Amino acid sequence: MRILIQRVKEASVSIKGSVFSNIGKGLLLLVGIEDSDNQEDIDWLCKKASNLRIFDDENGVMNLSIKDIQGEMLIVSQFTLQAKTAKGNRPSYIKAAKPDISVPLYEAFCKSMEAQLEKEVKTGVFGADMQVALINDGPVTIWMDSKEKDY
Repeated sequence: MRILIQRVKEASVSIKGSVFSNIGKGLLLLVGIEDSDNQEDIDWLCKKASNLRIFDDENGVMNLSIKDIQGEMLIVSQFTLQAKTAKGNRPSYIKAAKPDISVPLYEAFCKSMEAQLEKEVKTGVFGADMQVALINDGPVTIWMDSKEKDY
């Protein structure tokens, strides 16, 4: 499982021209799921992302987590995070899980994140054509892959 974390001043998901969800200060997480992902991947990523100290403290040092600042979170499914680009110029999505696997894992990821944060997270709509808007704060963007825990 891969996630792309972006520290944001605000973010939103629109579908067919209407805002579906939006957040203020917090994190936008894009989530890519592969066939071999499981609850262990979810647990590890949710714990890491919710405790990642990437918000400024009173001295302007990135020392606070989303929990510390009581920030909001928007989680959007994005199969293209599983793209393989080693050969040719057209990405391969062979490792991206099909909906029968990825939908339950995405939903479990969102529920696990809510448990970590002890508050509701906002989401997109799985499989929808979404437009994601954000104001990246910093910018701060971090890539995490549950298959690379030692990285």
